[in-house]
Amino acid sequence: MQAAASGDLTASGSSTVYPLTREAARRYERANPDANIAVEFTGTTAGFEKFCAGETDINNASRPIDESERAVCASNDVAYVEVPIAMDAISIVVHPSNRWANDITVDELHRLWSPASEGEVMTWRDVRASWPDESIELFGRGQDSGTYDYFTTAIVGTTRSSRMDYVASEDEEFLAAQIAAEPGALGFFGIGGYHRHWNELKLLAVANSDQPVFPTLETVKRGEYTPLSRPLYLYLNRQSAKDKPELHRFAMAYVEGIRDWIHFTGYLPLEEQEYADTLDALRQLESQ
Repeated sequence: MQAAASGDLTASGSSTVYPLTREAARRYERANPDANIAVEFTGTTAGFEKFCAGETDINNASRPIDESERAVCASNDVAYVEVPIAMDAISIVVHPSNRWANDITVDELHRLWSPASEGEVMTWRDVRASWPDESIELFGRGQDSGTYDYFTTAIVGTTRSSRMDYVASEDEEFLAAQIAAEPGALGFFGIGGYHRHWNELKLLAVANSDQPVFPTLETVKRGEYTPLSRPLYLYLNRQSAKDKPELHRFAMAYVEGIRDWIHFTGYLPLEEQEYADTLDALRQLESQ
């Protein structure tokens, strides 16, 4: 099954990548008034379900496609191109009135989010003895999210495994508003969500066997913000690229221009050579 060959382009998937593709589409449509690019978010996993069924032209993804998704794409004759587009760092945030937590360790995050902690690790003191004996309210990405997949793999040690007594959503705007309204809150989502709400949230540094590190362009590039740094992707339907020339033009414009405007979204650019390599691959796609 292939995406229908019409003039319109459809992009779904990751809500982390959504602000990037939405901005790229806005700029492209402004320069090309006849273009019509529909951008939505469903979460990376739910997005791959649609993409591998041939229902969308682009899947925004906050993790690479997995083996089972590759198999579904293959069974539906959906060939694709993987396009690295930016770097993200999963941010750990709390309410701005929180005066005791300035950093958190990977081990503490593991203790907090493991399935066995449900009903057991319920207060800040349960996480760190010097923190107050007050209820901790958890917020994070939902189970259709690539961010959830990545976070659970990196922190819990098992993909899609965590305690479930937390407020889950694919919408970063909703999560940011909820955390900003709950003094006992701790949550996780992409760094762009924090940057869009930096004045309403407090960012924690993360320590992984060394000194606590904040997620910045420099620490991510140097590989110091571990294990919560990861690349972000676009997946392009190859048949759509043949049937809809607009898809190739949009992808080229997206990659060529992103370094000029990515700072507005709060995400982190790839190295210049990585974008050059991607553009070469996209030019080859046009000739195939």
